[in-house]
This record gives sequence, structure tokens and C-alpha cells, in this order.
Amino acid sequence: MLLHSLSDADGSRCTLIYEEQNNWLRAIWSGYVDPLEAMRGAEHYLHSVQPLHCPYLLNDNLALRGPWFDSVEWLQRAWVPHAFRMGLRYIAHVVQADTRTDSLTLRFPTPVVGPLELQIFHSVVEAEQWLRNCQR
Repeated sequence: MLLHSLSDADGSRCTLIYEEQNNWLRAIWSGYVDPLEAMRGAEHYLHSVQPLHCPYLLNDNLALRGPWFDSVEWLQRAWVPHAFRMGLRYIAHVVQADTRTDSLTLRFPTPVVGPLELQIFHSVVEAEQWLRNCQR
């Protein structure tokens, strides 16, 4: 079920889907996403998923180009606590294909385990498998 799809004038896009069969959310980022657009997409996530209380998110950046959203501090301070209150517990973060890295991989080179668990992946298949394992 498509929750929202935000596009920018340059063709970049953030699409959020709730996959009922998997019971997870999939955020797909593509193109060059500037910091303002990234914050807008992250905030739309919070508004769109509120009634779902879904604990699983696959954040797919494979089709992203250029520098990824670099405000990890904003994510930690504002977005993560809000998403956690709404039920998010597991994030499978797939890095962009062109660089195989982003600010999250530099900041969190190992998995983050706590009230909200973050794992970094280089393929969507691996991320999906990890989310399935988290559901067991």
C-alpha cells in the first residue's frame, strides 16, 4: 500500500510503502536528495505511519546519488525518538549503490542495538532477510 511519494523538481523521489504481506515499511530513496528534501521525507514518514505502529523499516538507498542526508544528529535527536514512540524498533538501512557507504555507515560501523536496532546492508535481499529474522 503506497503511503506517500514525494518528488522534487530534479526528479529525485522518496516513496513510502507499507508491505502488508511482510508487515514492514519500505522507504525508497532515488536520485539526488538534498538535506531539505531528506528532512521533508523523514517528516512525511512520521505523519504517514502513525496509525500503523509498524516496528519494521527497510530504508532503501540503492538508487540514491550524491551525498546522503548528513544530519545524523537531527535523526538521533528528533526523528528516532518520535519514530520509536510510534512503534518503530528495527531499521534495515541499505546503502547507496554508487558509493556503498553514507553518513550512517561512517557514524555507526557496527550494528546499533538498543530500544531501536539499526543494521547496515549493501543489498535489499540481505536487509529483507534480517527483517524476517527480527519478526521471529
